[in-house]
Amino acid sequence: MISRTGELREGNGGSTVVHDCRPVDGTARTLPSKVRPVRPAGWGRDAATVCGVQWKETVLRATRGMRIVSMFAAGGLALTAAACGEAPDNEGTDGTGGEATEAYKACMVTDVGGIDDRSFNASAWAGIEAAQSENDAVDGDYVASSAEADYEPNLTGYVNQDCDFILAVGGLMGDATTTVAEANPDQQFGIVDAPTDLANVYPMQFDTAQAAFLAGYLAAGFSESGIVGTYGGLPIPPVTIFMDGFVDGVAHYNEVKSADVQVLGWDKASQNGSFTNDFVKQDEGKKVGDSLVAQGADVIMPVAGGAGLGTAAAAQAAGGAYSVIWVDVDGCQSAEQYCDTFLTTVVKNIPDAVKQAVLAGANGDELSPDPGYLGNLENNGVSLAPYNEFDDRVSDELKAEVEQLKADIIAGTIEVTSAAQPE
Repeated sequence: MISRTGELREGNGGSTVVHDCRPVDGTARTLPSKVRPVRPAGWGRDAATVCGVQWKETVLRATRGMRIVSMFAAGGLALTAAACGEAPDNEGTDGTGGEATEAYKACMVTDVGGIDDRSFNASAWAGIEAAQSENDAVDGDYVASSAEADYEPNLTGYVNQDCDFILAVGGLMGDATTTVAEANPDQQFGIVDAPTDLANVYPMQFDTAQAAFLAGYLAAGFSESGIVGTYGGLPIPPVTIFMDGFVDGVAHYNEVKSADVQVLGWDKASQNGSFTNDFVKQDEGKKVGDSLVAQGADVIMPVAGGAGLGTAAAAQAAGGAYSVIWVDVDGCQSAEQYCDTFLTTVVKNIPDAVKQAVLAGANGDELSPDPGYLGNLENNGVSLAPYNEFDDRVSDELKAEVEQLKADIIAGTIEVTSAAQPE
């Protein structure tokens, strides 16, 4: 049995956590360092489950070198702990006698996919973490939304906490972000995958149709059955832009090779196709993926966040009968357990876009919505990931053709279009 006593020591941004848990006999048990806290839904970064007891941290005072927190157990017991050693008695300095750098609080609200979606929420948070690593003044925080109804309250909560920069992740948060930003014109916001014309919202958008075009061409050239497929989470622009590019890439392959590779799951002309209507439930992803495989597809590109892992798991269980093209973050990094199924990934460089926005804000630079950020092949905002475990299975000829297509798109020789492309 574990008693409700303990200590939480937290490094900059919550990246280093040590829990000292003592059972009733008084023997110390210390969990390894660099272990992230387990966060109950809706509690955000400042929450942890320690030795089976939920603790919620409330910051009482923070100076450079010391963080004092109040820890409340689920049963109501409270304790106070000082973290990161004793702070020198030099208020207003950086610990060396110089002026302290003013903290810049970057706060992030996830969409319903959650922080561990292996996709765009996780990669946006990686961007904030990277900014923290580069600039000690940056203090990152996030809260995970479990339902769309959480968006406005979570954004408003961060306004009330005096965050310097509030990031909304995903096109589904567009309306909520507009509502809260209009009500708080002096607050700086950012949003991933949604346009805006508000002066206080910095948009980060990505022309993923370009990289998906390459993926479609690759899939067509790699397929043995002559049938490939794609499906989405919801029919929204940040999803359908991938599907448009993929379909056009296959069409281009058919044109130059006089081939007839078929695409299942999406019709660009009618903008109709297959969707899980969810970004989380893997069984829904498996169900849609299985239907495409049953029709002969041997390469599938899910654009459905964590739900797409259902297709990756099924592909692995099938022993390589078909392969998967992942999206957003290199699948061999974000879902490495399925690396042997990922032909490649259509990468959206969200981490770098978010990192640069946060660093610019912390530096006092203006984050203007015009032009905002637009990632494309030319600026490496979108790309194809390495072939990883498929490298020996993709022919040198096909690799060279994909590279030439990339060069042609950048040069404007080939134009990739989608109704969902950001302007």
